[in-house]
Amino acid sequence: MANRKKEDTLDLTLIEEAILNALSFKERYGLEIMDAIAKASNGDRTIGFSSLYPTLRKLEKRGFVESRWGDEAAEETTGARRRYYKITGSGLQALDKKEQFLEALRLFAT
Repeated sequence: MANRKKEDTLDLTLIEEAILNALSFKERYGLEIMDAIAKASNGDRTIGFSSLYPTLRKLEKRGFVESRWGDEAAEETTGARRRYYKITGSGLQALDKKEQFLEALRLFAT
């Protein structure tokens, strides 16, 4: 069995990759992330709240995402404040490393 590093950046799930890509160019809150993923896939890939927030917490714990509470007032209907997420340098590196791996794999497959 191969000896795996504690933090294997190639070990991103499809949902983690989609979230990191959605955050690559813009800080977003949860619903914006969900909408970006749905729009980018023409509705073929969706993510629900029950998957989104645990995945964001996992990415934050790994150092790939940072979050902050929004400055706007809490919504009147729910009383909730928005939490904004942005990708970190480590998150960008993880995406880049994964893309390099996939490109190398495509080259070796030909």
